[in-house]
Amino acid sequence: MTIGEKILKYILIFLKYLSLIFFSFVAVIPIVSCVITAFKDDREYASTNVMTLPSNWFNLANFSGAFEKANMGRAFLNSTIILVCVLTISVIIGTQLAYVLNRFKFPLNGIIRSLFLFASLLPGVAMQISVYEIMYKLHFINSLPGYIIMMCGTDVISIFIFIQFFENISISLDESAIVDGANYFTIFYKILLPLLKPAIVTSCILKGVATYNEYYNANLYLQDKKRYPTVATSLYTFVGPLGSKYNLICAGVIISLLPALIVFITCQKQIYSGLTAGAVKG
Repeated sequence: MTIGEKILKYILIFLKYLSLIFFSFVAVIPIVSCVITAFKDDREYASTNVMTLPSNWFNLANFSGAFEKANMGRAFLNSTIILVCVLTISVIIGTQLAYVLNRFKFPLNGIIRSLFLFASLLPGVAMQISVYEIMYKLHFINSLPGYIIMMCGTDVISIFIFIQFFENISISLDESAIVDGANYFTIFYKILLPLLKPAIVTSCILKGVATYNEYYNANLYLQDKKRYPTVATSLYTFVGPLGSKYNLICAGVIISLLPALIVFITCQKQIYSGLTAGAVKG
């Protein structure tokens, strides 16, 4: 290797690490500014910039104020109910539908798959008028069960994830079980469903993050913010025509991040294995 090639190699390595540091810095800056702002009172926030460190790092008044004024206790309860119900129903329906589409060949199989693909390509905003009319006619506005049903009905990506995993599971397992006298329900629940654990983890991550952070639909269909606040909509309590209390908003953001952070820390092994297996299987 010539001197010029060595110099070029070291320049490329330097540029690679420089770009990594730069984009990491860009990603971390909003989080750092949010944490700094969350510990400032109204006077200190108004008189300093966002990167000026707070004078008191033990000022928890913003956190208690955000939790109480934004009704975040109720918001966490509603979001938890929504998240658990949506993930449970989506996994049950998605795995069963993928099982039928993959293992059984019938005339409308290809058409149904094409319709699911077509539905995934449609922008959600384009269908909001028809969806809202359906929700209104079914009296699902300001209804937590209605909102849960609507969120379960928008899970096309998870169905394709489950179909891809089924295609990598040998059909000989089904045939052997049938020879031993097992019916289709036994084959699905006792043999195939446990093998779908990586796909279920991947689907729950994608669906769970989208559901937990959902603001547009929650704000549109859960209009009674006192009875049906979610974590996403509760943070907008401090936004108004007379100004926004960003120190309280930042405190609320940190509070809303804590459950996700705890789940990630405690389940990171399962999350990494599910995503890795999902990447390989897909």
